[in-house]
Amino acid sequence: MKKITYVWAALTALLLFSCDDNTGSLGLDIFPDSDKDIKGNITTFDVSTRSEFSGAVFAKTNMGYVGKFTDPYFGYYEAGFLAQLNCTDSLTFPSVYDPVTNREGDMVEDKAYATELILEYDKTGGYFGDSLTACRMSVYQLNQDLDKQHAYYTDIIPENYYDANDPNSLLGRKAYSAVDLSFSDSVRASSTYYPYVRVGLPEELGQQILDESRQCEQNGTNFADRFKEIFKGIYVKSDYGDGTVLYIKRIEMNVAYKAYYKDSLNNIIKKKYEVDDKGNLVDSTYYSTRTFAATKEIIQANQFKNEDLKIKERQEETQWTYLKTPAGIYTQATLPLKEFEEQLSQDTINAVKMVFNHYTQQNDYNKYQYSISAPTYVLLIREQEKDAFFKENKLNDNQVSFLAQRSSNSYTFNNLTRLIMVCLAEKNTAKEKAGASWDEQAWLEANRSWDKIAIIPVLVGYDASATSSSSANIISIQNDLKPGYAKLKGGEDGPRVQMEVIYTTFKK
Repeated sequence: MKKITYVWAALTALLLFSCDDNTGSLGLDIFPDSDKDIKGNITTFDVSTRSEFSGAVFAKTNMGYVGKFTDPYFGYYEAGFLAQLNCTDSLTFPSVYDPVTNREGDMVEDKAYATELILEYDKTGGYFGDSLTACRMSVYQLNQDLDKQHAYYTDIIPENYYDANDPNSLLGRKAYSAVDLSFSDSVRASSTYYPYVRVGLPEELGQQILDESRQCEQNGTNFADRFKEIFKGIYVKSDYGDGTVLYIKRIEMNVAYKAYYKDSLNNIIKKKYEVDDKGNLVDSTYYSTRTFAATKEIIQANQFKNEDLKIKERQEETQWTYLKTPAGIYTQATLPLKEFEEQLSQDTINAVKMVFNHYTQQNDYNKYQYSISAPTYVLLIREQEKDAFFKENKLNDNQVSFLAQRSSNSYTFNNLTRLIMVCLAEKNTAKEKAGASWDEQAWLEANRSWDKIAIIPVLVGYDASATSSSSANIISIQNDLKPGYAKLKGGEDGPRVQMEVIYTTFKK
């Protein structure tokens, strides 16, 4: 442990840490003058880190991933997703127009003219890989419910939710590329354009939904409940192409019907210049839809298949550690809590800082054009808390979970004082409870993750109503399931990560 035992050095270093009121210091101004003989110190501890294979991670997100990609460094992986679609309680279809008995009706006939699935993504940052790779996706209808009370992970088995041997379970297929060249450059560049994949579904499906809606109207029952029974959801998988992964942000199924244009007196408006074979003006009609969308309240689960052999090879490297998404590798660190207890138990901790630097990632376009970039955000969390954090949709509390955004090839956590205090208090509580029977070695053996923290790539959601980025509130933190990786300095045989501690010693 290295010390600089000068007050001015400690105070200067405090200014270099981000302002944070979550410290273990009580402040100097509450002490009488006689107690203000202080010694300020800065010290550093070595922190050991290692790569850990994450295995399956919690897969419920508000985004669907579909596609295949092979990376020379981490190998092959494939993404697909399962989703339920929502039917609002107020959803109904218009009635059929009749000039005598139902002039208030709109529909030309009681028929569904088309059924389609729309999968929308952002034109900037809405996909990874080659924008022009020829791909194809298949859409299957689920025959089992996705349970809201169940925690779904990235190793979910889709075949448990649809019948792969039943040809009727296949709703449709669609060939696509991430950039749709059927639209002109000017259209794709317009602010109103959003790229999407449209998958045509069987007309019979739309007709079944329409018929069931009519039946519920006659029976006076809730169609939303009935919809959940007849349509349990979709499974979207990639079945052709290697090189592109789409990040689907909006999913909706549309059932189209034909309706009349009418005036304020419910008379059908006629077309001015189009006549039928009898010379009569043709009725003016249009197509409208009823939409069933995936929402944040509805279950959506992603499945990923990784080439585990290559990921395990990377995980076993000891000169550094890795962050690899999706569902690949995270970095585990062991906090020097024993050193804290031995050397700083009588001192006041003012600030604790850790920086995780990553090596610069070079894109070698001659060998491989689509190199994976480093994650934007990482979550530092106690190892024993990480699974519950995502399952329970928690936010960082700056006690056992902290966020950092990548800056200058590093992830910086400016004040982890509360984390240290929580860990030490947990052990002290157990010691006090055990009393004379306290066996520290046995307790440490039973609580092996007590001093462990995990560094995990995450996606952070902000309040869209915020007026500026500085005022935006974090509303969600989810496992980052986009392709990404960072090689962090550290590892069992690499340079140690440093924990910097500012503390004060009071003397009377």
